[in-house]
Amino acid sequence: MKEYFFTCPYCWDKISMLIDVSVDSQIYIEDCETCCNPIEVSYSTLNNEISYFEANSIEQ
Repeated sequence: MKEYFFTCPYCWDKISMLIDVSVDSQIYIEDCETCCNPIEVSYSTLNNEISYFEANSIEQ
């Protein structure tokens, strides 16, 4: 697990998540720890490092 810091797409606070780097890639929804809005998180890993990370609002 690795802690990854990013900016919430709703409240713009800097927050962190624990990313399981043993998984090649994943897409899931997690709530912001500050504003509680749902964030779509997608990431990929390579050699136990985060190679791609994106956090988006689920609003269209």
